[in-house]
Amino acid sequence: MDNDVYGHVNNVVYYSYFDTVINAYLIRIGGLDIHDGRVVGFCVESQCKFHAPLAFPETIEACLRVAHLGNSSARYEIALFRNGIETPAATGYFVHVFVDRSHGKPTAIPSNIRACLEPLRIDS
Repeated sequence: MDNDVYGHVNNVVYYSYFDTVINAYLIRIGGLDIHDGRVVGFCVESQCKFHAPLAFPETIEACLRVAHLGNSSARYEIALFRNGIETPAATGYFVHVFVDRSHGKPTAIPSNIRACLEPLRIDS
């Protein structure tokens, strides 16, 4: 489903890639429990700039950094690369607001999540 009728990855799929990169990192490194955790991250804003086409089944490399880390929100910047190519095929950002799952209200980023994001910060 990645490729569209023009033979390249459809623009909406890039946002799925961004979401996967961020959440895979939060789950693996930060211990985010997406099924039963008290806190979850909701995307409240995103953007993607397309620089070159990608096509399935190419291998895509992703880079992730944190442009801003607030009390209850984080702004991630993501770059997607064709395998072995130094110029990004796409760049963008994704803003998470962390919310209490039971109340749906913003809450402080849990310490384990904050600790995994700190090394990726560029705004410090």
